[in-house]
Amino acid sequence: MDDTNFPIATRFRGFLPVVVDVETGGFQSSTDAILEIAASFVDFDDAGKLVVTETLDYQVEPFAGANLEPSALEFTGIDPEHPDREARKEVVVFGELLKAVRQKVKNSGCNRAILVGHNAHFDLGFVMAGAERSAIKRNPFHPFSVIDTASLAGLAYGQTVLAKACDAAGIHFNNREAHSAAYDTEKTAELFCTIVNRWHEMGGWVWPEPDTDE
Repeated sequence: MDDTNFPIATRFRGFLPVVVDVETGGFQSSTDAILEIAASFVDFDDAGKLVVTETLDYQVEPFAGANLEPSALEFTGIDPEHPDREARKEVVVFGELLKAVRQKVKNSGCNRAILVGHNAHFDLGFVMAGAERSAIKRNPFHPFSVIDTASLAGLAYGQTVLAKACDAAGIHFNNREAHSAAYDTEKTAELFCTIVNRWHEMGGWVWPEPDTDE
């Protein structure tokens, strides 16, 4: 990919969009467990189309004293005690994930990451809480700004539910795989890319002319 032609650092005001989904043991980021977290990275291809380039996926051990709401576990279908879970401690997961995000920010020429999510403030709250519990000193994510695909899809397609928004955008969505962090993250990333690319095709945003000065 020749990112000198379509540098992502010029598209989102110097922010690197990172698509994130968390699956949790409840709705309260300060008290409820993070059970899965995934992050998809995006970049522009040689034709100037925004595409998904990589997804990182982690299963997470509940932190000490974490709350686990039975209704949340029933909704996600996650059994924290399942013998096949390859969960790692939250501090290890966040150390590895945020290090990867920082490296992507540096490599892209961006100055910070911005979380993209479906109902993104929910995910951001858990990311910030997990980073704080893990004593991460250099959190690459903007502390309060997000890009919310529920809002974008409501504008673009009149749909705010992820599955319905994907269907409206022509993206296959398998409800049996939903509520897995990796699957939901990748579908959210596809939706985000589709909306950004469509907006570009409609003339809503154009690439700046390259600087040809010697």
